[in-house]
Amino acid sequence: MNQMRQKKSSNGKYPIDDFKSGESWRLFKIMGEFVEGIDTLHNIGPAVTIFGSARTAPDSPYFKKAEAIAALFVKAGFGVITGGGGGIMEAANKGANSAGGTSVGLNINLPHEQAPNPYTTIEMEFNYFFIRKVMFIKYAQAYVIIPGGFGTLDELFEAVTLIQTHRIKPLPVILVGSDYWSGLVDWIRASLLDNGMISPENLDIFKVLDDPQEIVNAVLEYRKKESN
Repeated sequence: MNQMRQKKSSNGKYPIDDFKSGESWRLFKIMGEFVEGIDTLHNIGPAVTIFGSARTAPDSPYFKKAEAIAALFVKAGFGVITGGGGGIMEAANKGANSAGGTSVGLNINLPHEQAPNPYTTIEMEFNYFFIRKVMFIKYAQAYVIIPGGFGTLDELFEAVTLIQTHRIKPLPVILVGSDYWSGLVDWIRASLLDNGMISPENLDIFKVLDDPQEIVNAVLEYRKKESN
């Protein structure tokens, strides 16, 4: 987002009225992004959001697994939502696109990275991370977390926290790759659960799976239970 240029007063500070005006205009931009996101995504149908690193190379086993998972979800009747960039996001959009499904990329404006990948059928660009995260969660029936870094962890714990605090309805949260996630899960048990920071049932919010078809089946089974 372009910052408003403000002229400092003689005391070297920005005038309060100018600051308030800039903040007010920022609110309009925030509302505009929310409206655009809702208008664009409200009728995409059932979808899963797939998170993962933008740095994953195309020859990585996780790239290939993300592509396979997305294609299987499309064949099961779901669209696929990603962050719209490279790595795991590109793999998931590629898999969804190649299977003929809805392939959504919610890109973010960053100074040095995150160019949109070419495999989306619906593409949006956001200035604000928090609005983008609302769209990830609002329009997904499941969250699939493939190995990634700080951004992926942020998205994982955002979803888990919202489910834990009943701010959103419970949905499947699936961590892909037991080798990658086992250390984090062990730490959650040893440091959070054993010290009373979370309740035992909080561990049921997510599960760790490896097989692409098993991941899709877990989501289908959950939806079947919910519909009964």
